[in-house]
Amino acid sequence: MEKTLYWQDESLFLIDQRKLPHTIEYVECKTYQEAIAAIKTMVVRGAPAIGVSAAYAMALAEKNNENLQQAAKDIKAARPTAVNLFWAVDQVLSGLENNITAQETAKRLHQEDIAINKKIGEYGNTVIDENDTILTHCNAGSLACADYGTALGVIRAAHEDGKNINVICDETRPVLQGARLSVFEMQQENIPVRLIVDGAAGHMMQKGQVDKVVIGADRVAKGGVANKIGSLMVALAAKRYDVPFYVAAPISTFDNENNIFDITIEQRDKDEVLKINDKYITKKETQVENPAFDIVESDLITGIITEEGIKKAL
Repeated sequence: MEKTLYWQDESLFLIDQRKLPHTIEYVECKTYQEAIAAIKTMVVRGAPAIGVSAAYAMALAEKNNENLQQAAKDIKAARPTAVNLFWAVDQVLSGLENNITAQETAKRLHQEDIAINKKIGEYGNTVIDENDTILTHCNAGSLACADYGTALGVIRAAHEDGKNINVICDETRPVLQGARLSVFEMQQENIPVRLIVDGAAGHMMQKGQVDKVVIGADRVAKGGVANKIGSLMVALAAKRYDVPFYVAAPISTFDNENNIFDITIEQRDKDEVLKINDKYITKKETQVENPAFDIVESDLITGIITEEGIKKAL
């Protein structure tokens, strides 16, 4: 797999996930404002990857002698739902108080994210059986992290363990992270994968063609998890047809201060829904609701796979 992000020559380089899988191109960020723009426009996405990128954004602010308190405030305002963004910025600020540079903290978080994901994969592999077919929604793979992935990290670990697994990816409208990114990652790893439209997930479970569901999370809090829009419908179908439903997420995604129903759900641009390949699929004056995330309640979750083991939902 190509690198999701890297730091080189005092710049942050991000693979442009908007152009995958057909074009592999990197965006160079020389200022923290450019990094914020990349986060907002989904050049980089996925809670852990956003967190590491936010830390590097602070390193860019430090390099350019910006006001770091103002930079922290600006970076935290980039996207409201993924808690890793806030956590990573706070990690940098805490390091600065102890004379640790922002760049040093960012590089540490980068390496730790990779190790954490591999640990999540190890624990997740224990719930995957030989010949399992695993359904996943959105993209929680190496492209959503510094490397390896959370939900797809579990799948990678099972594949590396020699289990004869198969994967089903929801397309994940409206930005198609499942179709464009998760399928791409599985193909890169030679893991058998099929793509379905979002509305087919319940049908596949009803027909007994799904053994496990594994998704990622943008925030874990009391009452459940927030993840890409459509996750709730998958969870409800899994509950109805007795399919174990797992969430794979690092401890940095846990928000112990808020109820999941009190968090801000990001509303994104209506053109994401109105257009496909930059062409309108309905009249442009059509009214649109475009929440980026929904909430999977705790009673729908079999377990949360973390680097510290498999935990119950909060």
